Amino acid sequence: MIKKLAKSIREYKKQAILTPLSVAVEVVLEVIVPYFMALLIDEGINKSSIDNTVRIGIALVVFTLLSLFFGAISGMFAAKAGSGFAKNLRKDLYYKVQNFSFANIDKFSTSSIVTRLTTDVTYVQHAFQMIIRIAIRAPLMLIFSLIMAIKINLNMSFIFLGLIPFVALVLFIISRLAMPLFEKVFKKYDDLNNIVEENTSGMRVVKSFCLEEKEKEKFNKKSEEIFGLFSKAEKILAYNSPTMQFAMYAAMILIAWIGARIIVTTNSTELTTGELTSLITYAIQVLFSIMMLTMISVMLTISMASAKRIVEILEEEPSIKNSADPITKVEDGSIEFKDVAFSYIGEKEKEVLKNINLKIKSGETVGIIGGTGVGKSSLVNLIPRLYDVTEGSLLVAGNNVKNYDIETLRDAVSCVLQKNVLFSGTIKENLRWGNENATDEELIEACKLAQADSFIQEFPDKYDTYIEQGGTNVSGGQKQRLCIARALVKKPKILILDDSTSAVDTKTDKLIRDAFKNKIPNTTKIIIAQRISSVEDCDKIIVMKQGKIDAIGTHEELIKSNEIYKEVYESQTQQGGAA
Repeated sequence: MIKKLAKSIREYKKQAILTPLSVAVEVVLEVIVPYFMALLIDEGINKSSIDNTVRIGIALVVFTLLSLFFGAISGMFAAKAGSGFAKNLRKDLYYKVQNFSFANIDKFSTSSIVTRLTTDVTYVQHAFQMIIRIAIRAPLMLIFSLIMAIKINLNMSFIFLGLIPFVALVLFIISRLAMPLFEKVFKKYDDLNNIVEENTSGMRVVKSFCLEEKEKEKFNKKSEEIFGLFSKAEKILAYNSPTMQFAMYAAMILIAWIGARIIVTTNSTELTTGELTSLITYAIQVLFSIMMLTMISVMLTISMASAKRIVEILEEEPSIKNSADPITKVEDGSIEFKDVAFSYIGEKEKEVLKNINLKIKSGETVGIIGGTGVGKSSLVNLIPRLYDVTEGSLLVAGNNVKNYDIETLRDAVSCVLQKNVLFSGTIKENLRWGNENATDEELIEACKLAQADSFIQEFPDKYDTYIEQGGTNVSGGQKQRLCIARALVKKPKILILDDSTSAVDTKTDKLIRDAFKNKIPNTTKIIIAQRISSVEDCDKIIVMKQGKIDAIGTHEELIKSNEIYKEVYESQTQQGGAA
């Protein structure tokens, strides 16, 4: 796991190495300072030696300034290394997610991926900075301070050495009790992000049903759970401070009391006033080092949970990959399903498509009709390899889709899905998602085919009109037509419309279909619809039922031979006129 994360350091290796080196120098200088303070008291002040006082004082000032300097640059290096590492880690995660198939995204959920890219990366960043700085400083300070204390007076050093096991034990217990609580918090963060995501994306639905208060309650409940866990953990960690204060005050009192007796009884032959002062300082440094080590342990444990979640993304293999020698050209728009079965979770008992056998000629217009949940969208999602078939094979232009270069295949297949969205930017920028090099003339032509040009021309800025995120400043029908135009800009071999004219009136729907028939006759068109009127003039219509093809035929043939199609047709044409 560490090796995997370390790859994101990259160009910041220099700062990551210089940080612990400068910290080591800082610690050495910081440990030397109390020793020179002892010399200043004993050799300068107590002996009334101006020369010694000046000489040692200058040395003390130099060491102090150097310690501050190396402390400052170590902080600077650590900040740059930490922020750079986090930047690269977010980039690596984002790029990895871009290669995920729908199945990979379904596995983690969108809210969980967002949490890992934000909160989890922040915790790992803090842990990394702590590792290269404080995790180096604390043990070095502990070791060097102990060495200096023993060098000054072995017997006196046993006073605070005896407190170390007590402090270490208490802080260890505290960290062990707090760690599980912090680990639980991250799962709660996923839930909270999921609530926020659902609420913001479905804000119109929430407001239309007047459910703002209910959504607030959901949010508050999850926030309270996170607050409760954090509060409980912080209450446990709060015992760190009194433990350390007790240990420090106990060490200072014992050292001062016993040290003073030794100085008086031995007339400063075994211990001097300066040495007593430095011993107190070293005792504080030792005890603080132990506390820092414990806090590092807690922080690393918290970040370990985040690190595991991040590595899960980095190690996740996309379920859809290119073959060893992929085909880089799609010759035509012919499609063939051969004994295809599909399950979202790979289990045969939970297949959403079963025994699909279907041939579609290049340039044909095919309609798909069926009730909700019968597998219509699942069927067309297999064509551009948004998912892979579980059994059987799917051919496009006579080749198995798994043998194509993924980008080549998806460039040849344009999908206007049920949940297609527009992105913040101008209409032109949105349309050029289909082809970034498309000319203005090509954009206008695609919009004319999609019956979008007429309403675009009514905007003051026309094709430079700014679209808000998600297309909230255009109507549902306008959004669908813009999405269709965006798909047409690709000039695909296969065009899939998954219920993408549901918000368009029947007249405009017919105009779109007529434009397709006349202007792009060689493009294979697959139309999923709920309205019979949207598919009745197709070359053939597929009726689906419970994940299987129930019937295939023209409108006239199905009216006579298929009960499902006939029932839908009659329900939509009763009382005069198609729905």
